[in-house]
Amino acid sequence: MKLLPLAALSLFAVATLAQAQGELRFGIDPTFPPFESKAPDGSPQGFDVDIGNAICAVAKVKCVWVQTSYDSIIPALQARKFDAILSAMAMTEKRRKQVAFSDMVYNTPSALVVKKGSNIEPDIEGLKGKTVAVAQGTTQETYAQQVWQPKGIQVISYPNQEEIYPDLIGGRIDTTLTSAASAETGFLKSPPGADYALSKTRLYSKKYFGEGVGIGLRKDDNANLKLINDALAQLHKDGTYDKIAKKYFSFNVYQRLDK
Repeated sequence: MKLLPLAALSLFAVATLAQAQGELRFGIDPTFPPFESKAPDGSPQGFDVDIGNAICAVAKVKCVWVQTSYDSIIPALQARKFDAILSAMAMTEKRRKQVAFSDMVYNTPSALVVKKGSNIEPDIEGLKGKTVAVAQGTTQETYAQQVWQPKGIQVISYPNQEEIYPDLIGGRIDTTLTSAASAETGFLKSPPGADYALSKTRLYSKKYFGEGVGIGLRKDDNANLKLINDALAQLHKDGTYDKIAKKYFSFNVYQRLDK
């Protein structure tokens, strides 16, 4: 048997370790369609789930989906309840201090979901006297609390986005700040969302919303980080990523921003 160079041997060892594990456990909060939600039989479904399953197929490992609440998803990762977070997690500097991120999976703006004809926009003037709902643990919560709340805008946090919409429909809140893609392809396409729309202004901010969405891993998990990045590169190369994206979105969700 020919001896391999040390660098090649190291890469071989990383790949072998990942293969030996036989599975990749993804943590998700299935309350964020179209990225992740529950099918009628309780199984996970959505864009993130399809991407995760495609990653596992390329890596030749079994995908295991572990459902958890979003506000405790990083502690659950650190507690080794799963191997990686694939749940619409924006790559912010704050989160980078806690987890390692894969290459970017997608990048979409945030926006307000408003009653049609209300003309509410995501700025201080447009939100005066309004109540804004956000999901706990999200970048939208951080943005609203740090940018709007100090200016007198009432911001209310909910356990997850699904619990916000009934209160929006019932008039107990005026609007919600969330992912534009999630709202557009989820709530706004449902019968209860027929009377609602996205604000005209969309929000992009590296400071608050990060550099797009990535897959979060423990900082010492170099094996799975390489496994996932290699698989993502292959999905882009062979067209699988675009095929999955077109299934869910009518717009480009893979764009890098300078601001």
